[in-house]
Amino acid sequence: MIESYKGITPSIDSTAFIAKNAVITGDVTIEEEVSIWFHTVIRGDVAPTKIGKRTNIQDLSMLHQSPNMPLILEEDVTVGHQVTLHSATIRHHALIGMGSIILDGAEIGEHAFVGAGSLVPPGKKIPPGTLAMGRPAKVVRELTDKDYQEMERIRQSYVEKGQYYLKETAMGMDK
Repeated sequence: MIESYKGITPSIDSTAFIAKNAVITGDVTIEEEVSIWFHTVIRGDVAPTKIGKRTNIQDLSMLHQSPNMPLILEEDVTVGHQVTLHSATIRHHALIGMGSIILDGAEIGEHAFVGAGSLVPPGKKIPPGTLAMGRPAKVVRELTDKDYQEMERIRQSYVEKGQYYLKETAMGMDK
């Protein structure tokens, strides 16, 4: 469901896959080859949300903001199932693990990995190329080449799945 809020309608690139039961409202920009999965809610009714190319927002996630604090996801980001993102910045190629919560003013660095179930408190910065986990999240180590390869495999698989679903939807196969 795509909804306007106070005259602002989400801007969604034609190559993005949006699951039919996702809810997107207000000042939300979704770029090329993004995939928004089942039962995800993205509200742009407080501040803007920007989602960069080839980013995937997996099932049951919630994206929102505080006043004057946009939510920004750069290109090639993976957001796992049941993640809450609130007025944060997620840099290129970062991965947010399932069930994590990233709060106002937090910044996840380029190629950083936030482990499943983590809580990144307001204003916390996770450095590029690190694995952070816990409640509150703390950096536990630098990422390895194997970590980067796995993060890329996951991201690429979601681009491919999203494009498959988009094609099938366009052909009327989802009825």
